[in-house]
Amino acid sequence: MTQTHDFTGKVAFVTGATSGIGRATALAFAKAGAAVTVADVSEEGNLETARLIEEVGGRVLAVRCDVSKAEDVKAALDRTIQTFGKLDFAFNNAGIEQPVAPVSEIEDEDEDFDRLVAINLRGMFLCLKHQVPLLLRNGGGAIVNTSSGAGVKGIAGQAAYASTKHAVIGMTKSAALDYAKDGIRINAVCPGIIDTPMMQRFTGGTPEGLARVIAQEPVGRMGRPEEITAAVLYLCSDMAAFVIGHAMVVDGGQTVG
Repeated sequence: MTQTHDFTGKVAFVTGATSGIGRATALAFAKAGAAVTVADVSEEGNLETARLIEEVGGRVLAVRCDVSKAEDVKAALDRTIQTFGKLDFAFNNAGIEQPVAPVSEIEDEDEDFDRLVAINLRGMFLCLKHQVPLLLRNGGGAIVNTSSGAGVKGIAGQAAYASTKHAVIGMTKSAALDYAKDGIRINAVCPGIIDTPMMQRFTGGTPEGLARVIAQEPVGRMGRPEEITAAVLYLCSDMAAFVIGHAMVVDGGQTVG
């Protein structure tokens, strides 16, 4: 991908950075010149992402972080400030999927609905809550939250997941209004069907499962993580200076109509 952004001297914080969209975006920030904190519950995956960033000459901090825990989020951001001195960008990307099931079959215990809410929604809230003061101290910045195509339409068998992703958009739009005058731009990106480990789990890794999801894409293929990365970096750049509270859908036409 041709590099069009110069983030030299900037600092980015990326959650869910161990694979897929998060890893691709962390690498793209580094290639654009930013120092990057990669924060994820998987220490092994975090270290691999950090290694890939170091290979391209980037500055990186790897921090274990469970976004559903306030103390983890605050500690990861504190270490970012201690290491790099400030925060300019945040990509709140950590999230989990839901097994396909109608709403009456979704368990209301921690392993199902409550866990989805804890990570996909509470995690987003905690990140915003602790990132905004750092951006205010820095005189502004940009935050991008990962929602989903499931955040702008209903999807059968995904009531719990879709509810968290709809809520992310509502939180994004409201928080954007809270801080627009302070030079903080908060937006969301809504990926469609993207070729990531999460999507491989969702399809069951079978040719039939793959064909089923690709059939939902008017373009006839899954998206690439880098295609979401391009949107995230745009939303963090000065090119998007007038973009506030937007939910940018990047989904190959899946939600059109």
